[in-house]
Amino acid sequence: MIRFQNVSLMRGTKPLLEDADLTLNPGDKIGLIGANGAGKSSLFAMLRNELHPDQGAIDFPAKWRMAYVAQETPALDRPALDYAIDGDANLRKLQAELDELEAHPDANDHGMRLGELHSLLADADAYTVQSRAEQLLLGLGFSLEQMKQPVASFSGGWRMRLNLAQALMCPSDLLLLDEPTNHLDLDAIIWLEDWLKRYPGTLIIISHDRDFLDEIVGVIVHIDERKLKRYSGNYSGFERQRAASLVLAAAAFEKQQRQRAHLQSFVDRFKAKATKARQAQSRMKALAKMEELAPLRAAAEFSFEFREPLSAPNPLLVLEDVDAGYPILDGHGDKVGGKAIVKRVNFSLQIGQRIGLLGVNGAGKSTLIKTVAGELMPLEGKATLGKGLSIGYFAQHQVEMLRHDESPLWHLMKIAPNVREQELRNFLGSFNFPGDMVTSKIAPFSGGEKARLALALIVWQRPNLLLLDEPTNHLDLETREALTMALAQFEGTLVLVSHDRHLLRATTDQFIIVADGKLQPFDGDLDDYKEWLFQTKLGKGTDTLPAPTRPADSKAAAPAAAPVDRKEQKRQEAEERQRLAALRKPIENRVKRLEEQMAKLNAKKAEIDAQLLEPAIYEAENKDKLKTLVADQAFASRDLEALEMEWLELQEQLEGLAA
Repeated sequence: MIRFQNVSLMRGTKPLLEDADLTLNPGDKIGLIGANGAGKSSLFAMLRNELHPDQGAIDFPAKWRMAYVAQETPALDRPALDYAIDGDANLRKLQAELDELEAHPDANDHGMRLGELHSLLADADAYTVQSRAEQLLLGLGFSLEQMKQPVASFSGGWRMRLNLAQALMCPSDLLLLDEPTNHLDLDAIIWLEDWLKRYPGTLIIISHDRDFLDEIVGVIVHIDERKLKRYSGNYSGFERQRAASLVLAAAAFEKQQRQRAHLQSFVDRFKAKATKARQAQSRMKALAKMEELAPLRAAAEFSFEFREPLSAPNPLLVLEDVDAGYPILDGHGDKVGGKAIVKRVNFSLQIGQRIGLLGVNGAGKSTLIKTVAGELMPLEGKATLGKGLSIGYFAQHQVEMLRHDESPLWHLMKIAPNVREQELRNFLGSFNFPGDMVTSKIAPFSGGEKARLALALIVWQRPNLLLLDEPTNHLDLETREALTMALAQFEGTLVLVSHDRHLLRATTDQFIIVADGKLQPFDGDLDDYKEWLFQTKLGKGTDTLPAPTRPADSKAAAPAAAPVDRKEQKRQEAEERQRLAALRKPIENRVKRLEEQMAKLNAKKAEIDAQLLEPAIYEAENKDKLKTLVADQAFASRDLEALEMEWLELQEQLEGLAA
């Protein structure tokens, strides 16, 4: 059990916790959430004994083994596989002692200790450690070839994966994970979820990925108002409970304010009258005893919206027999060949498409996005761009290309030199860059603040095609939700690569997959993609943790075998159910997507109808706008009718299957 008792913590002059109490049970899987700067990482530091509370105590069993992800990775020549195994420090210590004893000239004199070491190594699963480490690294996206490469050869994001592998290799009773999904692709996140679900110890995760939390945790701890508030359930359950408590708190505050006002008015009217003085005194005492309820914080949620995109060609672009990949250059920088990652791509982008790009790590998603964005030229084939195409491209390397010695205002003035400074300041303010922050150097900004600036620069340019490659890295939950809402309302065309499934579900309506060097449609949802991953790419990586053992008496408890004919009947019924489910699945997926599209069209049509009810729209100066609205209304009605007809046909098919 982990217990926080009256814990207070200051960082500098800022109080993070004040008299905080919390109890966590062994085996709990906990999501730790709170605003940036609320103290989540500091709480981890206290559990690791790197920070000490200014007041109170934190207790958990002294015998517990703790594992966590190191934030620094030295540039070692050590192979990645050996580095991952180093996470099991006890095993490495036993191996080192065994090697030392076996190399000793008098090794025979230490036979007893040698026997003990071999027994201890067997208990530590030393003889399966290499295969376990390989499975871990495969699940986290490393190839067998990469496992042999030195740690120093990997980039920062891949080194963080190695540190995560070390933490997972370490046998532990308490596992602390701080933003473990930041440097992972969707396939690695799905694998990690599966691993963590079967982790037998106590797990505490800091994460801004709501789907990841929903899949794993059963407890949420929210750092709010310098307290630790515990909620049962996953993140979605926390949101519901928190919303309900906020409504109740608001009602209680309003009721108390009415009571206070009523008591105060009596005191003000009658405290000077002798006949009412006693009653006035009693009401003054009641006022003094009434506990002051704090008003709800009116912290405005961060939100933004994409400006209306420029008019777009249709199609926006066409790729014909394109090989996407990287040029091979000689020592003089001249192209001497190319390495194709995705081959024979035939693809066109139409106005209004909203595409989620799926594929395992290394399949070529980013390569394809760069080719569409024009950052990479096709190695073979032809790319045709529509006249008037304006691309907004976001990728992590663009965040890194921001000038750290310059301010947000300087960056925006570079792309909008003729716009008034106040207008630029107002725009940046809408992205949570207020006051002096607008003119401050961005060097000390957090990763999330830099990503937010890169997004702001894209939004300013009013693109009609958005290409977003992992836009949520380093963004907190609030900013992710703001991005999700903004993309859902974006009126242009969207192609999105993201490990955030909530973002993918809310903003895209079709998926395309990059697999085996090809680009092809994926007729399914994210649950289907998860199933496909486990069947094809992640099968070897799911046995890292031992499966739960069956109770010894389970055979005795098994029911007696049914007659053969009954078993055969059940088998046939199961086969029939599976056959019908297989037929229903693609129809249900299409129905779901149609319903989403109809909801969006209905909302758009309702907005147009509302504008057409405004008397001002029929004035002479709004003639062009009126024509556009009438045309948009007609198009929306036509598209809605077509979608409804298809929806009705699919419902008939489903009813036919159920009959």
